Amino acid sequence: MTLSEAQLLHQDLKQKIEYHNRKYYVEDAPEIDDYEYDMLYLRLQNLEAEFPELITPDSPTQKVGGPALNTFAPVEHAVPMESLHDAFSTQELLDFDKRVRGMIENPLYVVEPKFDGLSVSLEYRDGVFFRGSTRGDGLVGEDVTENLRTIRSIPKELNRALPFLEVRGEVYMGHESFFELCSRQELKNEKPFKNPRNAAAGSLRQKDPKVTASRKLDMFAFNIQQITGAEIRSHKESLDLLKELGFAVSPLNCLCTSIEEAVEQIEKIGNMRGELGYSIDGAVVKVDSFADRAVLGSTAKFPRWAEAFKYPPEEKETTLLSIEVNVGRTGVLTPTGVFQPVSLAGTTVSRATLHNQDFISEKDIRIGSKVVLRKAGEIIPEVVKVVQNPEDSVPYHLPESCPSCGSAVSREEGEAAVRCQNPECPAQLLRHLIHFVSRDAMDIEGLGPALLEQLVAQDYIHSPADLYRLTMEQLISLERMGEKSSQNVLNAIAGSKERELYRFLFALGIPHIGLKAGKLLAARFGSLEKVVSASSEDISSIEGFGEIMAESLVRFLSLPGTKHLLKQLEEVGLRPKEETAIAESLDLQGKVFVLTGTLPTMSRKEASDLIEKYGGKTSSSVSKKTSFVLAGEEAGSKLTKANQLGIPVITEEEFLRMLPSSGEMDT
Repeated sequence: MTLSEAQLLHQDLKQKIEYHNRKYYVEDAPEIDDYEYDMLYLRLQNLEAEFPELITPDSPTQKVGGPALNTFAPVEHAVPMESLHDAFSTQELLDFDKRVRGMIENPLYVVEPKFDGLSVSLEYRDGVFFRGSTRGDGLVGEDVTENLRTIRSIPKELNRALPFLEVRGEVYMGHESFFELCSRQELKNEKPFKNPRNAAAGSLRQKDPKVTASRKLDMFAFNIQQITGAEIRSHKESLDLLKELGFAVSPLNCLCTSIEEAVEQIEKIGNMRGELGYSIDGAVVKVDSFADRAVLGSTAKFPRWAEAFKYPPEEKETTLLSIEVNVGRTGVLTPTGVFQPVSLAGTTVSRATLHNQDFISEKDIRIGSKVVLRKAGEIIPEVVKVVQNPEDSVPYHLPESCPSCGSAVSREEGEAAVRCQNPECPAQLLRHLIHFVSRDAMDIEGLGPALLEQLVAQDYIHSPADLYRLTMEQLISLERMGEKSSQNVLNAIAGSKERELYRFLFALGIPHIGLKAGKLLAARFGSLEKVVSASSEDISSIEGFGEIMAESLVRFLSLPGTKHLLKQLEEVGLRPKEETAIAESLDLQGKVFVLTGTLPTMSRKEASDLIEKYGGKTSSSVSKKTSFVLAGEEAGSKLTKANQLGIPVITEEEFLRMLPSSGEMDT
């Protein structure tokens, strides 16, 4: 293909992808399925890989092209991003109308949903998006341009090249994307976001735009802050123009001739909340005419031409019919209440999480209880309180054995969760596998969550040991797995059989035992056999280990499921590298090091690994507890502080002389 042919194809693919982005995100009328879209996108990626000179800032492949940011620069808003006064009753809306009519004759109102997300400003010059910022305090926000570029429903180029445009919109996370994100967080043993609003806010302010891109955010435009090149006289005209320019605008906007019509529309939107697929926490009434708005003006806090109606949390009484207990991907037993169905916030609700034993006991929830339900954030049903318990009912307690595998469950001190710790529990299999193959653990490249899900779904894997029994035939039978990629995965699996002992210990997913604890164990005992046979007293004597960590490790290693898994892994040839066990008397034992500057022959990570291997610790800041500061070239403020506190400063050469002889070092 010649460069001129590639240029024509590149332009064609860009236009098609942007067209389908608009059809999907703005018009809500997709014309192709996700796979067809992905194939178009892949063709564009491959073309740009072959002809890098074709890559432009507005290419769909460059949505995450910005570097990871260290700080967000402040942005002063030329037009303040005001907040709105809240109303909680129909009477307050009528009072608002009375105040407006005291200054304006026959006002028209626009009613629109009040989105539960994060308010942002988007700025366009000559039709091209050049800056985006958060609302902040209304006067000064943060520059999150690169992150906003990753949101497909935000046009990067307008359908009409206006000289300047500033748009206000609400970034949000749809319910489907929210539940998907929470599922991924649970798989990684991360704390899930509580609601879509928090998820959207946290995702937009990521330092790395690629993380934001993975969160599937969206945006509705709802206001024009500044404009040149077009004349608009009303809010309804501005919404129509925004849609014409390529923005997603809520289809629930409605022009009303009276406050009574506005109240009716607010009630209509409220009844639709459960069907929208995204969160709203109210509706907004705005005076339509910009001339009328100028007359009404603003108070010190709010515009006088708008009022936000907040929907009261809807609560309903119902009866608890039964309690189902499921085992989550992290082994936590989660009780779910099954209720007599009730209509709540626009949907029929018959199930709600009961969280944990403490929640159940605190509210005295029993089978047959009459309870009050509501939706938290209009999305997740929850029990507010118990109204009445049946006379013959008894307090409810979670089972003492895992509903999935039958193993005994336990509740550790300081935790609310009751957890199954069996490493072979089927309910936890996928989460265990994702952790087992991760970079800091067995580091098996090519075995991502999507491929592992397929392997589990096809019943090819029942434990981490089965990874080492996979065949070429099994892998190539999976979606998007050819012979070459399958062989690469098999090679990566085989190459992991002799990973470092500390990685293997971390890969097992032992409660309270992280990567650093794994290094301390490997350094003290040297081999897996010695770790397995160590007593709780031996383990807790390690500097940096506590009694809870030691008991957790001993308990985990004594489980029948753990013993079976270790035997299986040994049978498939997995042999963690042994290390030279270190004595407690080494000079580094218990010493705290701070690293600064560039070392002559090793990286800071390599130096940190050596320090930890031989019993020391590393810290990021200099204090009176610091034993040594290991300094290289261009050492900064840490070196200055060390000198002020009288902390010994050593070179790399002096550091190496503190270690055992080079013949004993295998790092």
